[in-house]
Amino acid sequence: MIHPNRLLLAVAVLCASSLHATVSIGSFTPAVSSPQPLGTQVTWTATATDSGAGLLTFQYSVSYGSGAFSILRDFASGTLTSGTWTGPAFVWQEIFGEGIYHVRVIAKDFQSGETATAYAVFALSPLSTGGNFVVSHTANPLVALGSAPACPAGSSIRLTIQRVGRSSVGETSLKACTPQLTSNIFAAGMLPSTAYSINYEVITGSKITKGPSPVMFTTGPLPSSITFPTFTVVTPPGSQDDAVDSTVLHAFLGGVIDATDRLGNILWYYAPTDPTHSTLLTRPLPGGHMLTLQVGTSWNPNTVVPGESLREIDLAGNTVRETNIGVLQQQILATGKPGSTDFGPCGAIPLPAAVGSSCLGAFHHDAIRLPNGNTIVSVNLEKIFPPGTQGNTTGLNVDILGDGFLVLDKNFQLLWYFDVFQHDSGAPQLDINRAAILGETCAQNQGGCEYLFLAGTSGVATLANDWLHQNCLYYDPANGDVIVSLRHQDWIYKVDYQNGAGTGNILWRMGLDGDFTFNNINNDPYPWFSHQHDAGYENTSTGEFTVFDNGNTRIAPPPIGLGSGNSRGMSLTVDETNMTVTPLLSQDLGYFGFALGSAQLLGNGNYFFQPGIVLPTSSSYDIEVLPTAGTVNGTLIYDLGSATSSYRAWLMPNLYFPPTT
Repeated sequence: MIHPNRLLLAVAVLCASSLHATVSIGSFTPAVSSPQPLGTQVTWTATATDSGAGLLTFQYSVSYGSGAFSILRDFASGTLTSGTWTGPAFVWQEIFGEGIYHVRVIAKDFQSGETATAYAVFALSPLSTGGNFVVSHTANPLVALGSAPACPAGSSIRLTIQRVGRSSVGETSLKACTPQLTSNIFAAGMLPSTAYSINYEVITGSKITKGPSPVMFTTGPLPSSITFPTFTVVTPPGSQDDAVDSTVLHAFLGGVIDATDRLGNILWYYAPTDPTHSTLLTRPLPGGHMLTLQVGTSWNPNTVVPGESLREIDLAGNTVRETNIGVLQQQILATGKPGSTDFGPCGAIPLPAAVGSSCLGAFHHDAIRLPNGNTIVSVNLEKIFPPGTQGNTTGLNVDILGDGFLVLDKNFQLLWYFDVFQHDSGAPQLDINRAAILGETCAQNQGGCEYLFLAGTSGVATLANDWLHQNCLYYDPANGDVIVSLRHQDWIYKVDYQNGAGTGNILWRMGLDGDFTFNNINNDPYPWFSHQHDAGYENTSTGEFTVFDNGNTRIAPPPIGLGSGNSRGMSLTVDETNMTVTPLLSQDLGYFGFALGSAQLLGNGNYFFQPGIVLPTSSSYDIEVLPTAGTVNGTLIYDLGSATSSYRAWLMPNLYFPPTT
């Protein structure tokens, strides 16, 4: 083992492939020389040649000391110029600890199966030396990097953040101490151009030891190159609000993700460096990481596909781990399991597309982190059905958009997958003949739709049937199953996952005409949710289940619905034994959010909801509801509006402690 305090650079290129290798790595170099301080952004570039005709892809991994390699960016397509392939730039920023890191690149041609591998050794030096506590700026002007001296094994460390002139003190989440290594933690949740006192605390049992010398840190201004959403306080916070949850995190569409205080003052943001790039925040994670879906170039280098990449980021905006739809598609096909061919590449389907043809499109809508560190991500599929399916009258084959989800390990490698088209034969599964409730269809490049490959090709109807429109995943810790929301079926259903040991069958369908009986205690003329978002258990022991009821079907013109109305924030008691649903809250939110939305139970018993797109201005609203005991109604006690559409929002104590649903 190389001692972690030795600072050196060694680069070695080792080609590992079969006797008849066609792939060879030419170079693998960092943009800056070793050593560098912790937290330095190091951009790596790899080049390779391939005598085969296949697309060359590049995977990047890092290990610390003699530890195992962790995949940070999985096989993504390179670019070919004058016979040389250049891998996508690998931007690496590490704050784990000082010492020797090994960086690896593997170039692979999936058509021939050939690979080549190169290694480099890179040293990172500590920011904290001589027992001093150091606070550094990062690329994000609202985020600092606190670097503290080594703390003892068995203890934990955190940062404290106090605005100058204020008495309240914020805290980061705890990080386990690593003896003989400095501790490095991002400090975030600060106003722009504002002075703060930042310190650290070491916790050993019940004893808290503060750092002896707090450091003054002044955040930078918001960059003028970024257009930030603006906010309007419709109903200001008051004494009945949840005082603990003071941070609102918004998953705005297409551009900047940000967090604000309750008055709309920006505390944190993430913005893609490429102005043509869009990012969808799906879930905040404990400790400040976040799961996002991002636009990327697909394995067909001429196609830019929304939702091509699944990326985990940290508070400074660095990519912690990334995979893409192309490499996971290859992993699914390699299993050879029945139904795996449904996930094949769309561009490989012979045209005209025959009935039964199916392909994997992109990630969309949701990715969640499981308690064991695995990740589940939603994907869409296209499949061709015979003329007349779901009432199609064109006389052509019918392109139906379906969905599924993938379960990935801590390295974003495939563990398990689910495909609705393997469960579409009717009750108690889904029914391929039950069309979208409001007849939704999708055209190429239509807003609100997934990217299409087969619709409108020879012999296939121009419009694809948007059958399900899966928009939310929830992991049920009580039994290890997965709960899924289907907007266009007005249903929520449960998959027998059992932490990977399940059958994959659908266990129940909740909603109008589903498997549950609604206990209509308030004589609601349309008690069920419709076109809903953000559904999941808040408390599995009591069965409390929250959902944002967009209400499209209920509000649609007669005879489908009532013809007018608003979206509702709902909390339900779900009894899976007796298959009943009883309302705890069914609150008119004062706005019709025809798409997107959030639902959350707060720690003090209040509720938080967000209508995500309210016409005509496509505004979003963050709303807190105080329930009225003994009724299914409540009082709107807080409302923060923005002129920007938001997929979801969360009310949190700070950026380190997200809600569990």
